[in-house]
Amino acid sequence: MSDQSSTSEDRFLGGQLILHQPLSGHRAGHDAILLAAATPARAGNRVVEFGAGVGAAGLALARRMGKIDLVLVEIDEQLARLARTNASANAIEAAVLVEDVTTTAARLTEVGLAPDSVDVVLMNPPFNHPSRHRPAKDESRRAAHMANTSTLEDWVATARRLLKSGGILTLIWRADGLTEVVKALARGFGSLAMLPVHSDPAKPAIRLIVCAVKGGKGPTRIQPGLLLNDAAGKPSEQAETILAGGAGLQLMV
Repeated sequence: MSDQSSTSEDRFLGGQLILHQPLSGHRAGHDAILLAAATPARAGNRVVEFGAGVGAAGLALARRMGKIDLVLVEIDEQLARLARTNASANAIEAAVLVEDVTTTAARLTEVGLAPDSVDVVLMNPPFNHPSRHRPAKDESRRAAHMANTSTLEDWVATARRLLKSGGILTLIWRADGLTEVVKALARGFGSLAMLPVHSDPAKPAIRLIVCAVKGGKGPTRIQPGLLLNDAAGKPSEQAETILAGGAGLQLMV
């Protein structure tokens, strides 16, 4: 584990989940908890989180759903160590793999992630392109947020390979990147359910949460948006309930 002086201990889901995470760099927040709340896993499912960081989304999902076969995939060794610490601290069983999501199929099979073997994949991929955003100075924060032109498609392709037929992919992305999401999911996924997330009732959505079914043939549905704050800037009742672990987000019906 890293030096405790460089990490903080934070509580999520109304104190139900304890996470140790770096004081600087990429830190878990609302995105991870909303992603977990929107992921329709069931007890006993094999669930893989891509780009898990300190394990926030995957562990939050496990805390919500009970016993799942959870695998956290993270390329950064320090964050992976913290993910292991967090799984242990919360008494949640999870395998943590230090791997690149875009590595070869042979390599993923070697570490236990064979094609067509997973029920659910959830992911919060890097979504800021350097041409549109000033890169963060901190290396881990930069790696967590910066993408190249193929990042989303590459991560989705890996998810498609790992998922069983009928398996579910849940992801969170920039709301202004809707066309990128639709393009990435066009090959192999269908029955999309989308949820816009607004920080302010008077402004466009800032995030888009999407559930997609491998091999799904159903229509695309856009659900009523989630409002994080009201006009006065106060957290909405729905958002507070979700972030406290009191309710999930039902995208797929």
